[in-house]
Amino acid sequence: MERIAIEPRADWRARAEGMGFRFHTIDGQRYWTEDACYRFTATEIDAIEDATAELERICLLAVDRVVQEGLYARLAIPEAAHALIDESWRRFDRNMIGRFDLSFDGSGPPKLLEYNADTPTALFEASVVQWEWLQTLRPEDDQFNSIHEKLVEAWGKYGIAETLYFTCVRDHDEDFGTTEYLRDTAVQAGLDTRFLFIDEIGWDGLGFVDADDRNIRSLFKLYPWEWLIEENFGAYIGPSRLQVIEPPWKMVLSNKAILPILWEMFEGHPNLLPASLDPRDISGPVVAKPALGREGQGVVVHPGGLTDPRPAEVYQAFAPLADFGGNRAVIGSWVIASQPAGIGIREDDDAVTKNTSRFVPHYFA
Repeated sequence: MERIAIEPRADWRARAEGMGFRFHTIDGQRYWTEDACYRFTATEIDAIEDATAELERICLLAVDRVVQEGLYARLAIPEAAHALIDESWRRFDRNMIGRFDLSFDGSGPPKLLEYNADTPTALFEASVVQWEWLQTLRPEDDQFNSIHEKLVEAWGKYGIAETLYFTCVRDHDEDFGTTEYLRDTAVQAGLDTRFLFIDEIGWDGLGFVDADDRNIRSLFKLYPWEWLIEENFGAYIGPSRLQVIEPPWKMVLSNKAILPILWEMFEGHPNLLPASLDPRDISGPVVAKPALGREGQGVVVHPGGLTDPRPAEVYQAFAPLADFGGNRAVIGSWVIASQPAGIGIREDDDAVTKNTSRFVPHYFA
């Protein structure tokens, strides 16, 4: 694994916007970054793919344990969601997307930092945007990237006969762009789709409806489950009224408190880091994370460790990100319908990546 400085294409902005990638710049700073790329060997890509498949396997085992033993209190999941999760898991409702964030520098096994299992972003750029970059600049090389094909294939297996609605919040370019990209892959799979914002979902006393009073029976939402169940209509969500993607059982995996459960079940696993709800269980530098949070929000590295646990926090042994001259890279490894599908790399000057971290394309040879 190495970081290579390159010359950005003169027309990269026009190319990005031509694909619908309009959030290539955030707050005046480049998000999509073409002045560098990451090069991997085929052996390193195999290690990432194998680790991703293994992590998905043990995460599903962890969900089963949480459901079978009713461990919802350990995850601080509200009681209103317990039955939804139980029913969803026992039906094994289909899941669609997830992103494992991994620490990996090419030596040693990839280590799980967290699983973005419910509302993962950085999908559009990991899929078609960096693939277009590869085909333009390095067509003789390869890329760990079958995201687009796997998305289209997965939608085709859902068996959705009615209109599939897609939703996200207003005024968030990244969420909107990601949602629209996912809707496009569903259209390519032959599904009838419509988009609406989350505040346009209505309840008429019998079922969910859009602004034109059309029934909503199937919904993909780029909107966290913990927010969804708190909406005015949240109490009415159920399998007989609304099929939701991601399914309710993803609430277990999108909660960082799953990390201590994974460590308890598979202590010493080569792809896991020690994790606990009590920082005193972890020797050396420790990372404090909110159980629920997105894009690095609230994540703090404590080099000297911690002695006092705090409510709603999870603690994990610190694993430094691959560091290339101060560019610290985290590997986002995607699963589509629980199958490894490709990676996207985000880098930051800080030890913790966040929503403004740069996205850098990759290839392997």
